[in-house]
Amino acid sequence: MVYANSDGTDPADPVPTAVKILVAGGFGVGKTTLVTSVSESAPLRTEEVLSSESVGVDDLSGVEAKETTTVAMDFGRITISDSLVLYLFGTPGQDRFRFMWDELALGALGAVVLADTRRLADSWPSIDYFESDGTPFIVAVNCFEGARRYELDEVQLALDLDPEVPVVLCDARQRQSGKDVLIALVQHAHRVRGGGLN
Repeated sequence: MVYANSDGTDPADPVPTAVKILVAGGFGVGKTTLVTSVSESAPLRTEEVLSSESVGVDDLSGVEAKETTTVAMDFGRITISDSLVLYLFGTPGQDRFRFMWDELALGALGAVVLADTRRLADSWPSIDYFESDGTPFIVAVNCFEGARRYELDEVQLALDLDPEVPVVLCDARQRQSGKDVLIALVQHAHRVRGGGLN
């Protein structure tokens, strides 16, 4: 007799490993865009329109045209292979929502710190958090149009990163670029954790 799961899949097929990944970085750096572009289903987004309440609280320098902001988190899902599914949690970028990070980081394999070279200092709180927490992370430089391009080693030096922390370029709007970033993170976390995904 042949058996099948209720969803029609063969019970002999291996169940993919589900892995939690954080996407962090400064305000307006492209976290929601990255999660949205790579997610294979409609992502959960908690964006709200910027209001007068954020004046003097959220620094819009360099992102003056920004009209919305994430107030809780973004959530998406991407299948990397038959054996690996990533669950993406985009953190809010403003300091006033930093209290949520401990909960979002719980159980994460690693993190992508998205960076904008026009506002590189906005990356430091995320980097400091993951360094002190011991969470493996990479830095992905989101290549905004009109932004000056820097060599990756210049970015690594400017952020005072450990030489082992990978720095990569990306375009958060492009699915394949975002997927490449996530694969680079999984590979880095795998090395840091000694070959295990737990």
